[in-house]
Amino acid sequence: MGAEAARVVHVIHRLGVGGLENGLVNLINHLPADEFRHAVVCLTEATDFRNRIRRQDVAVYEMHKREGQDFGLYRRLYRLLCRLRPAIVHTRNLATVECQLPAWLAGVPVRIHGEHGWDVFDPEGKNRKYQWLRRAFRPLIHHYVPLSRQLEAYLVESIGVPREKITRICNGVDTDRFHPPAGGRAPIPGCPFGAGQVLIGTVGRMHGVKDQITLVRAFIELLRRHPETRRSARLVLVGDGPLRPVCETLLHQAGLADLAWFAGERDDIPAVLRGLDLFVLPSRAEGISNTLLEAMATGLPVVATAVGGNPELVVDGSTGRLVPAGDWQTLACALADYLANPALRRQHGCSALAYCRERFSLTGMVRSYRSLYRHLLENNIGN
Repeated sequence: MGAEAARVVHVIHRLGVGGLENGLVNLINHLPADEFRHAVVCLTEATDFRNRIRRQDVAVYEMHKREGQDFGLYRRLYRLLCRLRPAIVHTRNLATVECQLPAWLAGVPVRIHGEHGWDVFDPEGKNRKYQWLRRAFRPLIHHYVPLSRQLEAYLVESIGVPREKITRICNGVDTDRFHPPAGGRAPIPGCPFGAGQVLIGTVGRMHGVKDQITLVRAFIELLRRHPETRRSARLVLVGDGPLRPVCETLLHQAGLADLAWFAGERDDIPAVLRGLDLFVLPSRAEGISNTLLEAMATGLPVVATAVGGNPELVVDGSTGRLVPAGDWQTLACALADYLANPALRRQHGCSALAYCRERFSLTGMVRSYRSLYRHLLENNIGN
């Protein structure tokens, strides 16, 4: 690689709160500064989330892409890449795959594409247009990084990517930020619930595939079947989006609005997780969920849908429970089991913490990306 650090340009849709973005920031903050320099290109915009990047030498570029097809975006990106002259361009998810073309035209030596999860309009990867788009840009991409086994299989079987051009790298969780509370559950700032109550929570964009509606229906069903839990069971929903008013209406109609707290978007997720008793991920599709790993690193038992990479993270009956997507009756049963058995919550929470630290460390994730970047550069993979 020589004495000069290699510049890596990371291309994403938007730099805001999210699992993909969180993983990117962690990677930039922890890769050796003497080996890699970084720039982040946002096709749309960057929010205050950019302030989580600790390195002062990382430039963030906003391309302000217009809605729909914006061909001028690719000309602007081509000029930017010609000016930056990166050694690596690393695009992520379907929204950025077309940016491989200006990277190729700009002569970028190594071009990588990451698949972190399914598009909101294609939660099962069956959309033929999206498959065609990925195949069309396949010749321009030197290497792929899927986060889950399911995404790896999709690239091989549906897109036709040779296995030797794929390296699966799971997300890693920052256990310095996400850890169990030192002296028992800590109060969540601003939360109306507290001592003597069992807080069932989820964190995520309240949009389509995240399916908080199923969790709300499960909570309503839980209280219908077990009315005695009304004294203790409380629901915490962190995030915002179009599903929020739907969830609020369902709870209001059930007469349970006072037992749920809609926290909105928060920038103190570690503190929120340390105030929960049980974490639920009701998504209809997932890659490798950062939020699920963060809950496990906090020592929480987890209930997750058996989709995407979730079965790679949750050991059913040991670190938590896996339930079918969209099945609020089965989810309600899992919630009831945990509510009735505090010892089970503690046992599964401890197991989740140990499993997360052993298999999904941030150090391991950074080591894998460093090794991949170095290998592709040192072997002149683009030549």
